[in-house]
Amino acid sequence: MTLIALNKPFGVLSQFTDAKSPTSRETLSDYVQVPRVYPAGRLDRDSEGLLLLTDDGRLQARIADPAFKLPKTYLVQVEGVAGDAALDALRRGVTLNDGPTRPAEVEAIDPPELWPRNPPIRYRASVPDAWLRLTIREGRNRQVRRMTAAVGLPTLRLVRWRIGDWTLDGIAPGTWVRV
Repeated sequence: MTLIALNKPFGVLSQFTDAKSPTSRETLSDYVQVPRVYPAGRLDRDSEGLLLLTDDGRLQARIADPAFKLPKTYLVQVEGVAGDAALDALRRGVTLNDGPTRPAEVEAIDPPELWPRNPPIRYRASVPDAWLRLTIREGRNRQVRRMTAAVGLPTLRLVRWRIGDWTLDGIAPGTWVRV
């Protein structure tokens, strides 16, 4: 069995080919040349961080399937001040257009020491931002972004840091390790 932890850079598709675009967009094949591994779950093109790839179909399903409630932790830079009301709403769960979310674990954190993003996050001196550590146990499409927006904190940068016991710690952007 092969299990790979990749630090997926911003702008990279969570698939090995890009049949939909007439222009060439970066895919996993630009970073991982290991045969017969597939992503266990997805990470949006405009998100960064931990993506697990495996050749074990059962493990892939266990990681990706929300039924297993594997915790996924994100470092999220949001626009605005993360006040108690917004954090409490995330902890209770918010209602999105596809229904209520499960409660999240969330805390405001100091800005983490991360690599620079390319392209950089827009900076506006008149608009404050904040960082959150947010853990969910489900995986809807763009869920973290939609949750923070629902409480008035649009996401500026989203980095998945942990999936279950696997972490991004020590893995540079665009590189991977066998775990």
